[in-house]
Amino acid sequence: MTTGGFSLKRLTRVRDVLERHVDAGHSPGALAVIARRGEVHIEATGHLAFEGAGSRTPMAPDTICRIASWTKQIVAACVMTLVEDGTLRLDDPVDDLLPELADMTVLADPNGPLDDTVPAKRAITLRDLLTCRMGTGAVRAEPGTVPIADALNAVDLGDSPGDAGPSPDEWIRRVGNLPLVSQPGERWMYYVAPIVLGVLIPRATGMSLEDTLRERICEPLGMKDTVLSVDGDRLSRLATAYIRDDATGELVVEHGPETLWKQPPAFKAAGSGLVTTANDWLAFTSALLAGGTHRGVRVLSRPSVTLMTSDQLASAQREFFQYRVWPPGFYYDFGWGFGMGVTNRFMHVGPSVGSYGWYGKYGTAWFNDPAEDMTTMLMIQYTEAHDLPLFVDFWTAAYQAMND
Repeated sequence: MTTGGFSLKRLTRVRDVLERHVDAGHSPGALAVIARRGEVHIEATGHLAFEGAGSRTPMAPDTICRIASWTKQIVAACVMTLVEDGTLRLDDPVDDLLPELADMTVLADPNGPLDDTVPAKRAITLRDLLTCRMGTGAVRAEPGTVPIADALNAVDLGDSPGDAGPSPDEWIRRVGNLPLVSQPGERWMYYVAPIVLGVLIPRATGMSLEDTLRERICEPLGMKDTVLSVDGDRLSRLATAYIRDDATGELVVEHGPETLWKQPPAFKAAGSGLVTTANDWLAFTSALLAGGTHRGVRVLSRPSVTLMTSDQLASAQREFFQYRVWPPGFYYDFGWGFGMGVTNRFMHVGPSVGSYGWYGKYGTAWFNDPAEDMTTMLMIQYTEAHDLPLFVDFWTAAYQAMND
C-alpha cells in the first residue's frame, strides 16, 4: 500500500480507462490526476491532436487545456479574496459597481412578453452572483417560442458575423436592459451570474480580470499556465479541441492552437475563458483541500473555503425548473457553493457526499473529496465527452484503487 492508501496494481485500471477512450477515437489524448495525502498519480495517454500541429506531441502534465466552466471556481476564489480584504461584502447590493443592474424588473410570466413585468423585490447581491441566484441565466427553448430566451441569446452576439462579441461594459448594459426571469435569490440559474463577476471584479479592483486573477490566485500558487489568452511558447502545448459534426457524425476541430484562445471573447472570460494545466489546477485544488493554503502560501482563509465549498441552495432554489440546463435528476444530485457544484448523493463508487468541483464544456472534470482527502481530475478536449461513460468509469477506477 502506498502513502496515499492506493494499490499500485489497481491504479493501472485508471490508465486502462483512458486508453479505451482514446482507442475508441473520442479524442486524441486524455489525462487524469489522482492525488491523496500528498501522493500524486498522473496518467496521460495519446496526443494533443489527431493530425497536424500537436499530433506527435504526447499529452502531459504541462499540456494546456481549455477548461471552460472550471473558470468559475477560480473567479469565485478571487472574489472571496476581495471579501476578505474588505473590498466587497457578500450581502451588499452590487448596484454601486454595477449600476446597470439597479432597479431591475422581473417577468410576470417566464414564458410571457418582455414588457409584462413586476418590480424586483430586492437588489442583486454579491452572494446572488456567486451562487447563480441573481434571477437570470441560461433559458433553453426553441427559437421564437420564449421571448426571454431569444433576448438572452442576443445579448451575447457581436455586431457582425465573426465578431468576438460585445465588450464587458456593453454586455452588462444589455443584461441590465432585460427583465429578470425570477426574483433575485429565489432560483438557481446557470451561466449569466459568473460572467457578471467578470465585469464586477475589474470595477472593484481597477485592474483587468486576468491581472487580478494572476495577482491574487495564480502567482501565489505558482499557476504559471493558467491564463485567459495563449501565445508564444505556450501555443505548442495547447491541445486541440474537437466537436462532432452534426451532418457527418465525424469529429472536427472546433478550436486549434492558432484560433480563439489567442484572444478569447472578453465578455465570457469569467465564466469560461481560462486555460490551465493539470499541474496548475492541482495547485489550486490542493489549496482548497488544505483550507486555503498550498506549499506554505495562504490565498484564502479556512472559513472562506468552507463557505465556498458548502451547498448554499435551499431545496426550493434548486428544484427542477422548466428551463433546465441539465436533466431533472441533476438537481437532486448536486447543490451549489460559490462557483462550483457540491455532491449531495452518493451515486457511484465515487466521489463521496460533500465532494465539490465541476465540469467543463471541453470534457474536463475535477472534484475534491474531503472525506477521503482526495483530488480527482480528468482532462480531454472534446465537447460532447460528458455523454460518454468515460467519467463514471474514471471515478470508478480512481476510487476502487484505494486500499485502506
